[in-house]
Amino acid sequence: MKEQVKILEKKVLSDNWYKLYKYTYETNDKKGNKKIEHREAYDRGNGAVILLYNTAAKTVILTRQFRLPTYVNGNTDGLMIEACAGLLDKDNPEDCIRKETEEETGYRIRHVQKIFEAYMSPGSVTEILYFFVAEYSKDQKVNEGGGVEGEENIEVLELPFEKAWQMMERGEIRDAKTIILLQYARLHNLVTL
Repeated sequence: MKEQVKILEKKVLSDNWYKLYKYTYETNDKKGNKKIEHREAYDRGNGAVILLYNTAAKTVILTRQFRLPTYVNGNTDGLMIEACAGLLDKDNPEDCIRKETEEETGYRIRHVQKIFEAYMSPGSVTEILYFFVAEYSKDQKVNEGGGVEGEENIEVLELPFEKAWQMMERGEIRDAKTIILLQYARLHNLVTL
C-alpha cells in the first residue's frame, strides 16, 4: 500500500543543535478520503556506526561516553557503552566512519565492510544509519583516540567479545546500534565466544 503524501507546510520549531520541523501534510485514510496530518520530525543528518573486531584476540573495541538524553530518561550516570559512530556531515558513509574511528578509538582501519543501513527511530527522526564492521589489529593504533581534542570525552574500551556479549545480556550495553552490531558479529562468526 503506497500512500500519496503532499507536504503542505514545513515549519522550523528549533535549530539550536539540529533541526526540529513541524510538517503539515495531506494524505489519504483507508477509505481513500483526503485528510490533513501534523507531525514533528527531528533532522540530525545521517550517520555511520562501526564495530571493530579482532578475530585472533576475540576482542571488540567499544566506547563509553556521557549521553544527556539517557541521563534525563533514567540512566543514573548518563554513560553509555557504544560502537564508534558519527554524523556524515559532507562525507560519504565510508569516509565518515574511517575518520570517526581514528578520532574516537585511535585506530586507522584499512578495510571496512558495509553490512546494511537502517532507520533507527523512523517515527520521529529522519536519520539513516549506515552500519559497518572492520577487523583491527594493534599495528593500526595511531593515537589514543578519545574524540576530537577538547570537544569529546570518550573512553576507549577493548573488551573480550564474550564479555561484551554478557554485558549486553545483562543490560549494561543498552545502545541499539551496538546491540545490533554485536548480534551481527555473533551471527556471522566474526568473533567467537
